[in-house]
Amino acid sequence: MDRIAFSREEKRALVLKMRDYFDTELDQPIGDIGAELLIDFLEVDIGAFYYNKGLHDAQAAFRQQVEAFDDAVYALERPEAARGAKG
Repeated sequence: MDRIAFSREEKRALVLKMRDYFDTELDQPIGDIGAELLIDFLEVDIGAFYYNKGLHDAQAAFRQQVEAFDDAVYALERPEAARGAKG
């Protein structure tokens, strides 16, 4: 898996969100460097867990859609009656 690359603008937005979270929720200023280091850690060491969870959720959703499609196709089947057969 390739490393996720954020644009400069995206990285800045993440840093601002991280700083705001630490300031607001934890009453602990973190600063730009601390926020960026934490984001890098999350990206490298924890990001794969979220990425894989997203893949598994997508696979489950896809399987449900395939099953629904299979059911819809099965519902289109017509009865096969043999000509001249008496039932």
